[in-house]
Amino acid sequence: MSSRNQSYVVYLLLFVAIIAMVMYSFNQRSTTSEVSINQLAEDIKNQRVTKIEEDDNRLKITYKDLSEALSTKEPSATLVEQLLNLGVTQEQLHPERIKIIIKPPSAWVGVLTALGYILPFLILIGAFFFIFRQAQGSNNAAMSFGKSRARMFTGDHPTVTFADVAGVEEAKEELKEVVEFLREPQKFIQLGARIPKGVLLVGPPGTGKTLLAKAVSGEAGVPFFSISGSEFVEMFVGVGASRVRDLFDQAKRHSPCIVFVDEIDAVGRQRGAGLGGSHDEREQTLNQMLVEMDGFDTDTNIIIMAATNRPDILDPALLRPGRFDRRVVLDRPDVRGREAILKVHVKGKPLEPNVDLSVLARATPGFVGADLENLVNEAAILAARRNKKSISQAEFEEAIERVIAGPERKSRLISDEEKRIIAYHEAGHAVVMNALPDHDPVQKVTIIARGMAGGYTIALPTEDRTIIPRKKLIAQMVGLLGGRAAEEIVFDDITSGAGNDIERVTQIARTMVTRLGMSREMGPMVYGQKEELIFLGREISEQRDYSEAVAEQIDAEVRRLVNEAYQQARQILIEYRDKLDAVAQRLLEVETISREEFERIFPPPVPKRSGVPAMAANN
Repeated sequence: MSSRNQSYVVYLLLFVAIIAMVMYSFNQRSTTSEVSINQLAEDIKNQRVTKIEEDDNRLKITYKDLSEALSTKEPSATLVEQLLNLGVTQEQLHPERIKIIIKPPSAWVGVLTALGYILPFLILIGAFFFIFRQAQGSNNAAMSFGKSRARMFTGDHPTVTFADVAGVEEAKEELKEVVEFLREPQKFIQLGARIPKGVLLVGPPGTGKTLLAKAVSGEAGVPFFSISGSEFVEMFVGVGASRVRDLFDQAKRHSPCIVFVDEIDAVGRQRGAGLGGSHDEREQTLNQMLVEMDGFDTDTNIIIMAATNRPDILDPALLRPGRFDRRVVLDRPDVRGREAILKVHVKGKPLEPNVDLSVLARATPGFVGADLENLVNEAAILAARRNKKSISQAEFEEAIERVIAGPERKSRLISDEEKRIIAYHEAGHAVVMNALPDHDPVQKVTIIARGMAGGYTIALPTEDRTIIPRKKLIAQMVGLLGGRAAEEIVFDDITSGAGNDIERVTQIARTMVTRLGMSREMGPMVYGQKEELIFLGREISEQRDYSEAVAEQIDAEVRRLVNEAYQQARQILIEYRDKLDAVAQRLLEVETISREEFERIFPPPVPKRSGVPAMAANN
């Protein structure tokens, strides 16, 4: 409860207490009989009264029978004078007969009388003041509605520097010029050079775009304004444009500085594609941003940095020279980059001597910086759960599997028959992958359930590659279909365990035909143009630029590629049926087979070639 609400409650309780006291006093008075001053004089004459207490013209009368009554005298004369005027004698008022007590006037009488007149006015003034404050707060909220919500970080005590960013050496080299300009702008200005006004950081999620922007601010030691693109856009038209103006005004006041707009695609989408027309709030905000970026002078010393993982949907006016005229690409790190990132994240963590980060880097192809940070954190959690004082290689290796496939489901109970089907399914994957010269080597086979998978087979490449040959894609398809082929050969039946494998195989085959031009029948052409429906979230529609006849040919070619891959997987398993049985039997015994043990059972028929990002076939 807020302090304001608490004060309201206190005032309410105080008011209730006052009302209760007044009502109690009223009830007390109402239970005592009221007599006139004449009756009091008669009672005194009849010697029935023993004591009279006077309190500010109010009389409290006590009779010989111990009963009490109340009366009131005139304020212009004393009690004795009034009684004498009513026929009471001095002898009847003698102290031995009647005890008369006269209390002095209370100091609160005047105060209470004044309060009776002043309190209503105070209550009225307080009500007006409360209403005024409420209206003023509403006006302040309305006036600040168009203010920028950017958070400013001073560069006095940087928390992130280039030393905290690894695996993106080329991007750091590009941004060192920005840092040098912010430190020594005259070095560039005196040569007539103009530093880029805007730097666009492009890369997949988790590659460190936001971290790199903070590192630039930390290295330069200048203020850093951080805001998300979605914070500009509101329901009311014009609010986003007002916030953009306010943000750039703040930046000019704190120049030199860095303005970082995260997820700029939320406001920088290509114009003319929405349903709102030119008065659309998002387009108004983008227009204002374009104008503000053009308004910078060469001596403003403000660098605009923005991050996005979808540069293809940004408006061309935003990317032209003079605005975001430098693009820094942060790609997925290679094996050396992953090792450097792991070194950054293991700082301050106790590691056992057997931990080899180079092995972990080779075992995590395709991982980005966020994945590797999560990997190290999962390993630390596992070590703590096992009551260890340091993290060993075993925790890191298990953490890799947790990141790829999810946690183990040891409590899952399955029948012996289902366990046998899963063992042959995974053995089918492993044997087919090992028999193909173009497939990556098998690293691990297990029938322990993880995540949604009942078992899985992991094949990792020996080195990173940026392009994928057609033979390798075919080998991946054949390896993925090895599980279904093993089920059919051994059990003369098929199960739903190959659903994910078949989905991935179909996707690879269709991509080869329609996107990569790897079909001999369809030729080196791209079929269909993908369009994003902006107002439907991430839904993607495909604009067909081919006829129904071509669509039938595409379907037939995809079907041919998948069927040929399946037949090749069957032939391999029939040829190496003894190896299939041996691997499956070993899985039923120990549940998990490492690469060394697998190759003792089934040595690779031919030397393996280099590979591409990891493929994990799961049941």
